[in-house]
Amino acid sequence: MDLELAGRVILVTGGSEGLGAALVRTLAAEGARVAFCARRAEALDQLAEEIIKAGADQADVLPVAADVTSPADLERFTELAVGRWGRIDGLVNNAGRSAAEMFDTQTDEMWSEDLELKVYSAIRLIRLALPHLRAAGGGSIVNTLAVAAKAPGAGSTPTSVSRAAGLALTKALSKELGRDGIRVNAVLIGLLESRQWERRATELGVSTSDLYADLGQNSGIPLGRVGEARDFADLAAFLLSPRAAYLTGAGINLDGGLSPVH
Repeated sequence: MDLELAGRVILVTGGSEGLGAALVRTLAAEGARVAFCARRAEALDQLAEEIIKAGADQADVLPVAADVTSPADLERFTELAVGRWGRIDGLVNNAGRSAAEMFDTQTDEMWSEDLELKVYSAIRLIRLALPHLRAAGGGSIVNTLAVAAKAPGAGSTPTSVSRAAGLALTKALSKELGRDGIRVNAVLIGLLESRQWERRATELGVSTSDLYADLGQNSGIPLGRVGEARDFADLAAFLLSPRAAYLTGAGINLDGGLSPVH
């Protein structure tokens, strides 16, 4: 199915590895013009080189070293994309890592850092992109969240609270921006392959494949496996595309059916 993304300008945060990198690859393969940011310039450049070798035009790939908790960096990221292509058609707020611990071990600094990374960065980037989305006649915003936004468990804060705020932001903006032709959706991830799980495997002294197999078999996932990065990339790319033209305000669980809340 042609997602009709060719020539569309998409911004992706947290785009150097894991889910973000998978999405950048998918968007480039669909012919989109992709600006993607993360803090590590080397990882960004490696991904850009890989995508260009796979057939993307160098002019359609824009890696930007940026810290999403820095308002100045987000402004520069947006300006570089608009400066190159003159427009924005979509954006994906994907930056963030799990910060889940038992509540009584947490400090104000931990809460502030998590909210800055996962909530304020999304708010700021959306604010920066809005004039360009409106000028383009509409577009799509996708927020990467977690199923804990709907079904938080013990030891899930502050991440579950930050993600719940992201879900509220998604639903509120979908109603506010719909008249501008701007759709806002969220992907709520469950157990998916990521660099965080790879690091956990190293800590445990087991292979990544063995860890994923164990999680898939023993975590109660109805589909019996851990999700792959491409599962996320395919869904996010669809939500960004005109093929999802009548879909907004949705918080879609991507968890193999594990969550009891839908």
